[in-house]
Amino acid sequence: MLAGALAFLTSASRPPAEPTTQLFLVGDSTMSEKADLTKPERGWGMAFSQYFDNGVVIRNTAVNGRSTKSFYREGRWAKVLEQLKPGDWVFIQFGHNDSKVEDSVRSAPAQTLYRQLLTKFVQEAKAKGANPVLLTPVGRRYFDDAGQRKDDHGEYPGVVREVAKAQKVPLIDMHEKTWALYSQLGEVGSRPLFWSYQNGYYQANPVAPAKNDNTHFSAYGATRVAQLVAQSVKAQNLPLASHLRRAVFESKYMFDLPVVLQASFKKDTFNLAQYGAVADGQILNTEAFRKAIEACAGAGGTVLVPRGLWLTGPIVLKSNVNLHLATGALVQFTADRRQYPLIKTTWEGEEAIRSQAPISGVDLTNIAITGTGTFDGAGDAWRPVKKSKLNETQWQKLVASGGVLSEKKDYWYPSAGSMKGNLLATASTPRKSLNPADFDDIRDFLRPNMLSLTSCKQILLEGFTIQNSPAWTIHPLLCENITLRNVTAKNPWYGQNTDALDLESCRNGLVEGCTFDVGDDGICIKSGRDEQGRKRGVPTENFIVRDTKVYHAHGGFVIGSEMSGGTRNLFVSNCTFIGTDVGLRFKTARGRGGVVENIFVDGVDMTDIAGEAILFDMYYAAKDPVPLAGESTAPPVIAAQPLNEGTPQFQGFRIRNVTCKGATTGILVRGLPEMSIKDISIENAVLECKKGLVCQEAENIRLKNVTLLSTETKPVMEVQNSHNIALDGIRYASGAELLLRVTGERSKDIRLTNTDVKKAKKAVELDQKLGKKTVVVAGR
Repeated sequence: MLAGALAFLTSASRPPAEPTTQLFLVGDSTMSEKADLTKPERGWGMAFSQYFDNGVVIRNTAVNGRSTKSFYREGRWAKVLEQLKPGDWVFIQFGHNDSKVEDSVRSAPAQTLYRQLLTKFVQEAKAKGANPVLLTPVGRRYFDDAGQRKDDHGEYPGVVREVAKAQKVPLIDMHEKTWALYSQLGEVGSRPLFWSYQNGYYQANPVAPAKNDNTHFSAYGATRVAQLVAQSVKAQNLPLASHLRRAVFESKYMFDLPVVLQASFKKDTFNLAQYGAVADGQILNTEAFRKAIEACAGAGGTVLVPRGLWLTGPIVLKSNVNLHLATGALVQFTADRRQYPLIKTTWEGEEAIRSQAPISGVDLTNIAITGTGTFDGAGDAWRPVKKSKLNETQWQKLVASGGVLSEKKDYWYPSAGSMKGNLLATASTPRKSLNPADFDDIRDFLRPNMLSLTSCKQILLEGFTIQNSPAWTIHPLLCENITLRNVTAKNPWYGQNTDALDLESCRNGLVEGCTFDVGDDGICIKSGRDEQGRKRGVPTENFIVRDTKVYHAHGGFVIGSEMSGGTRNLFVSNCTFIGTDVGLRFKTARGRGGVVENIFVDGVDMTDIAGEAILFDMYYAAKDPVPLAGESTAPPVIAAQPLNEGTPQFQGFRIRNVTCKGATTGILVRGLPEMSIKDISIENAVLECKKGLVCQEAENIRLKNVTLLSTETKPVMEVQNSHNIALDGIRYASGAELLLRVTGERSKDIRLTNTDVKKAKKAVELDQKLGKKTVVVAGR
C-alpha cells in the first residue's frame, strides 16, 4: 500500500505531458496504409512519420479506391471530424478516383461535386479548430513516346489550387512536385518509384494486354514522395514545421538526407553445387559459378554458395542475381595470375589496362552479394613487399616462397614481370597504350581491384567478409543506389593500394555497420583523376556513412585525392577510427580540379592517429610546405599559380562532435595561395595531439568549443596567410608557451573570443609585417 501511495504521489507531482498534435491524412490509395506488407505497394503516408518528432501523431485514414464522394458517403470524414481537436492538422488529397465517370459510387466531377466536397472538408475542419492543408493529387507517371509528360489528371489539380486560394488554406502542389521528380529521373529512371516495376512482381498477363502500374508507389517511391511533402511543410514555414525531425548534422532535417533504392529479388535459389562445383579447395570452379549465375539471371533469384572451400577464377555478376555466401563458405580466388585476363578498365581514376577483377559486373541492375561467408582475393600472389615492412623471419619466409628481389635486395616482387612493371612506374615511364597485348610482359604488375562494379544500379553488399585483395577492395564506379551494410574488409597493413572502399563517381548510397582494416585508405570518396575525371564530370554525391569502424588504414574517412569530378552532399556519423594514419582526410593537389562541398560530419571518435586527426590538404604527395620542428617559423614562400580548370576547391564542411586521443596534429588546413580552403566549421571537438591547429591559405574558418590538448605548446595554434578566422571557446593546457601565432602578409580578420588567454604565457604573436588589429581578442 505504501509503495502504491508513493507511486501515486510521484505521478501526481509530475508536470502534465505536453499535448500531442494529431496529423490526419485523408485521401486515397496513393497515401494509404497497405495491409499486406509482403507485397511491394506502399502509400506515401506510410513513410511520412519518419520525418516528424514524437510531438506529432500521424493518423492515416486514407483508404484504397476512395474519392471525395465515397470517403464522405461511407462516413469516413465524419469519423475524422469526431477525433479532431483544436490545433490538429488535416492533409487532404483526392483526385485519382473522382475522375472515374463510369463509376457512380466514386465519380465526382471536378468543377461541381469535387470542388464542393473539398470546400466542405476544409470548412468543417476549420470549424473544429483544426488546420486543413490541401494537396493536389500525385502525378500518374504517363510519358508519351517521345519521353515527354502527358496530361494525367485533367482539371482536378487546378480545382484544388482554386479551392485552397478561395478558402485561404495552405496548398502543397504534389501534382507538380511529383512530376518534377519524374522528369528529373526520366522515363526509365522514374520506374522504380512504382511498385510493379520491382523485380519479380510484375508479370505479363498472357490473356489481356499487360500494363505496369504507374500510379501506386514502391517503398522507395513512397519515401521519396513523403520527403517532398515534408520539405514543403518546411518551405512554407507551416507551424507544423516545428515538429519536423532534425538530423544530427548542422542545420539539416531528416528530409534532407538521401533516400536509397534497395535491391529486391525473387525467392528462387540456385545452389552452386548443382552446377558441378566441388568444395575441395583444389578443383577450379570458375565454370560452375558462371553457369549458376547465368541460370539465375534468366529467372532472377539467389545463387547459394554452401559451406565449404570453393576455389575459383574470376566471377562475373549479372542483373537480378543475389550471390549469397552461406555461413562457413570460403570463396578462394586462385593465385594463378593467368586466370585473370587483361582488360580495359580504370586505375586510380584514369583509363588503363589491368587484370580482370576477381568479382566484377558492368551495366547491371538489381544485384547483390550477401551472406556471412568470406571472399579471399589471393592478394599475396600479386603485391610487392618492402623488406622494412616485415620482421626478419617473415622476410626470409617470403623470399623462400619464390618471386624475385630488387637489386638492393630490399624489395620482393611476385615475378620478374611484376618487378619490371613496378620499376617502369617508379621511373614515371608507364605505358600509355590501351591495347592489352602491349602489356603481356608486365601483366603480373597490373594488380586488379577485387570487387569492381561499373555503371551498375540498385546494389546491395551485405554481411560478408572480403580480404586479401590484390589492390582496391570494393570499387563501385559510376554506380547508383548502393547499400553497403555490415561488410568486413581485411588486408595486410603493408598492402599497397588496398583501400577498403572506393566510391568513385557514384550517386545515392548508404554505408553502415562496416568494419575495415586495410593497408591504405578506409572509406574513400573519389570521382576521377585530373583531365579524365573532369571530362567525365560525374561527382560522388548523396551518401550516408554511419556506424563504421576503421583500423590501421592510411585514412579513416577520406575524400580524394582523385576527386576531379567533384564531391558533394555527404553525411558521416558515428564512426570510429583506431590506429589510422589520418582520421578525417581530405586531400587534393594542383591539376586535379573539381569541387568538394557540402560535407557533414557528426560523431567521430579516434585513438592512436599517427598523423592528423582532421586534415584538409591541397598539397597531397608534395613536399610539406609547413616548417618542420627547428626550422624557421616564417611562412614558406609558395608562388601562386593562375587559376584554371585544374585548380581544386574545398568548401562547405561542417564537422561536429569529434574526439581524438593521440595524434601528431589536431587540425591541419592547408590551401593554395591561388585557392584557399573555404567555409570550414569545426565544433565541439576534443583533440589530444602534439600540435594543435595549423591553418594556412584558408578563409572563413570557424572553430567553436574546440579543445586542443597539444603537448608541443609553442604555439597551440598557428595561422598563416589566412583571413576571416573565428576561434571561439578554445580550450588548451595551462602553461602553454604561446597560444596563437599569426604570420603571412595576407593574414587578417582573425578573432579569438570566449577563450581564457591568461592560461598561456603569451597569448598572441604576430609577424612583424602585420598590424595589431590583425587579431581581435574578446570575450574572456
